[in-house]
Amino acid sequence: MVEVARWEHRTRRLSRLFGSPYLACYCLGFIIILLNVYRSHSMTVAMKAQGRWEVMDRTDVFYAGVALMVLGTVLVVSSFLSLGFIGTFLGDYFGILMDEKVTGFPFNITENPMYWGSTANYLGLALIGASPVGLVLTAIVAVAYKVAIRFEG
Repeated sequence: MVEVARWEHRTRRLSRLFGSPYLACYCLGFIIILLNVYRSHSMTVAMKAQGRWEVMDRTDVFYAGVALMVLGTVLVVSSFLSLGFIGTFLGDYFGILMDEKVTGFPFNITENPMYWGSTANYLGLALIGASPVGLVLTAIVAVAYKVAIRFEG
């Protein structure tokens, strides 16, 4: 999606197509949300299709997963509330800039709270489900986010 946003930044074709940079950004954001829902669903299906790993099938691991999901949700929701829809979904590539850089919570904790919160959610889900496949998929998501951070930075 970053490449689509970079293309938009160079050409402004989506903004012209939709008649507004705001409408184009909202549409791209909606597509990103749908892709995230699909990814989450696919990961859940993959984890449920595999057997539980006895090493992870313990109460303390389960509660660590719950804690990670709470932490991840706090990071994702608070960053969304701080940035708003446009700020969250690459509005700067559409020429829609915020008045100033957001530096309060959760950005004072981590530079990319949406990515790391999402990763924490996936890791928590893998721990709750005692899923070795979930651990592997979470690692893949984390690497993908690292690459995205490099491109966005």
